[in-house]
Amino acid sequence: MTMEQQILAPVIALVAWSMVMWIWMYATRLPAMRAARMIPDPNAPAGEQMAQLPPQVRWKADNYNHLMEQPTIFYALAIALAVLDEGSGVNLQLAWAYVIFRVIHSLVQALTNKIEIRFVLFVLSNVPLFALTYNAGLVVLRGM
Repeated sequence: MTMEQQILAPVIALVAWSMVMWIWMYATRLPAMRAARMIPDPNAPAGEQMAQLPPQVRWKADNYNHLMEQPTIFYALAIALAVLDEGSGVNLQLAWAYVIFRVIHSLVQALTNKIEIRFVLFVLSNVPLFALTYNAGLVVLRGM
């Protein structure tokens, strides 16, 4: 891996974390569904049956869904920066900061779901994301 491609390491780390959350989600959801004697109903409105599960079970699924949303911006930025040979130095540090904030956010949501803390972590995770966006924009503008 070249120095400029090092930014792909935090991308892979966040993908791996997403897979951990997927396992955690089903490791809690399936036993909860069995305990509730829930039979999946394809005619039930989306989310209606899952809303019957305990909150501690739903929190993991909610977080997994969150990891499928905003991090897509991070993935696009990090891959673009790697392709533009700008995936080292401060951009690499920003990428790792983003991943660390998202993992901590996941743990807070999955374990306690303290919304105030989650919100602060979400806002803080956006700081490196905005900085990466700015840096990528500068690279593209310089190349024009």
